[in-house]
Amino acid sequence: MRGGVTQDSCWCSMGLGDIKPHPFLLRESKRDMSATSPVRPTLPVDILARKGAAPLVCLTAYTTPIARLADPHCDVVLVGDSLGMVLYGLPSTLGVTMEMMIAHGQAVMRGITRAMPVIDMPFGSYEESPEQAFRNASHLMAETGIPAVKLEGGVHMHDTIAFLTARGVPVMAHIGLTPQSVNTLGGYKVVGRADEGAKVMVDAEAVQAAGAFSVVLEKTPEGLSQRITQTLTIPTIGIGAGVGCDGQILVIDDMLGLFTDFRPKFVKRYATLGQTAAEAIADYAADVRARTFPGPEHSFPDVLPLKGSKP
Repeated sequence: MRGGVTQDSCWCSMGLGDIKPHPFLLRESKRDMSATSPVRPTLPVDILARKGAAPLVCLTAYTTPIARLADPHCDVVLVGDSLGMVLYGLPSTLGVTMEMMIAHGQAVMRGITRAMPVIDMPFGSYEESPEQAFRNASHLMAETGIPAVKLEGGVHMHDTIAFLTARGVPVMAHIGLTPQSVNTLGGYKVVGRADEGAKVMVDAEAVQAAGAFSVVLEKTPEGLSQRITQTLTIPTIGIGAGVGCDGQILVIDDMLGLFTDFRPKFVKRYATLGQTAAEAIADYAADVRARTFPGPEHSFPDVLPLKGSKP
């Protein structure tokens, strides 16, 4: 195992209010090694306390450099199973493995000092039983040091969430459109219109009752999302769920314009880095073919110039 926490050191509480210090709290800042006090990152209890306060800012991250960029600005950084699509070119999230999540979770943790990290449980790692879910959740936490997991499902996941939280695993729930269920849902469609809204409300109440410290609402109608937010005492984090949620999350490759295969309606692109990168690569290729790169400033002479002489 690589430098994470041990299973015995994971959250050893029976409820969020009794969470004990996690090794994550004791990490010194990689950016200021002169600091004399431990870094105080955001924790599940902090997220829970933000209910109804300033909106929670959440983004996904999969690598150390992106995590470092997101960390100063985000309350939550999610190592999402969306990495299967945006990094690996998979057609859905169903092919994502525990090994993939662990590798990217470790990378993200190297870039996080203050935001709350959360890691997705991949498809097939928790649905079989609460016991399976605990084994895999504790494995993810031990290998990465990430102190909370996210899993998809409402009423049918109540017992699993309760089992996890009773054993020291903080859980962020995810209801509405659940991408891991795309084959049974019939596509990435809006969930919760008309009579279907009552079921989504029941799902929301179920995950709260089970002990989740927050819940993601994905692609649910704005009015329904607002009613759920007003009903629950835990924060709601929207993605395609309207402005009335307690926070918002986007896939970072979507909002930066790095993933361009398609763009969901709920995504606002704040940059077009994919286009910028394509243009830069084309410029580089042109320079190489024209032998204008590398230039003298990028090359090394056969003999070092004498000290004090002009280069």
